[in-house]
Amino acid sequence: MTGASATMDAVNGPPAPLEVIALVGPTATGKSDLSLDLAERLGGEIVNADASQFYRGMDVGTAKLAPHERRGIPHHQIDTLDILDEATVARFQEGARADIAAILARGRRPIVVGGSGLYVRAALDVLDIPPTDPLVRAHFEQRAVAEGSGALHRELAAKDPQAARDILASNVRRVVRALEVIEITGRPFSASAPTKTFLRPTIVLGLQADPDVLVARIERRVDLMWAAGMLDEVRALDARGLRQGRTASRAIGYSQALRQLDGDLDEAAAKAETAIATRQFARRQRAWFRPDPRPVWLPFDAPDLLDRALAEIVAYAPERHGAVAKPDADAV
Repeated sequence: MTGASATMDAVNGPPAPLEVIALVGPTATGKSDLSLDLAERLGGEIVNADASQFYRGMDVGTAKLAPHERRGIPHHQIDTLDILDEATVARFQEGARADIAAILARGRRPIVVGGSGLYVRAALDVLDIPPTDPLVRAHFEQRAVAEGSGALHRELAAKDPQAARDILASNVRRVVRALEVIEITGRPFSASAPTKTFLRPTIVLGLQADPDVLVARIERRVDLMWAAGMLDEVRALDARGLRQGRTASRAIGYSQALRQLDGDLDEAAAKAETAIATRQFARRQRAWFRPDPRPVWLPFDAPDLLDRALAEIVAYAPERHGAVAKPDADAV
């Protein structure tokens, strides 16, 4: 017996210490397809860590699998929020960790899937989520409008040089969040950065693609989004208050479609801007995961991708795939 069949025998053999599988990587690399294949082979359930897929009704533009496309595999952390709700790492962390624990209790394998790096880390790593204060946040948001993001980034550099090095001045939301945390806690924002210590025995598999290939796949995905009814989806969401949604209205593709509905962009321009924003997002995803030595990167288009992924799972070892916290570690 060879290939995936032999690998599967090994997976079904004596229980391994491995508890959680994560699948990460840039958008448009086929994470959903591989996650379904792994879930079928390993008796898994999928925990979504793509922030845009939290929102009910945001389906076409997020490449969310429809129920009939999920092969009967349970999916968690999908359609958990209304478009007026704000996605927060703290809320996701609580829900995702509860899902992971429940899946394990059922004797099944949790498979965390997504390209939103901080959300993945919040589910998997020892990570203390700092508190929030709407009034403090509003103060810094107002200052960002009045003074510009550069002024706030300089203030952050003075208060927390490490955080300023890690956060671009153009990322106003993250700059504001960092200053909010410093104001509330009196501690550097960088002190709350994710550790590289897993909460449970975990293996992270990453899918990678040549940048030129990824650009072509992104452009194809955008074309398919519009052909599948992106504008109709956004029109319906607009009627439900999409523009008032703090997080949902900014999602890639949705903000461009709103501008098309307003007549500010024609379809070609809306699609072009969506493709550009998606390519930029993919670069940020790669940059987020690059410093982390734990993911095992696999070529997304390998003909034996499933075999290679299963082989890595069988070969799991904490010393190779990432340290695990002691049982009494504070998991938040």
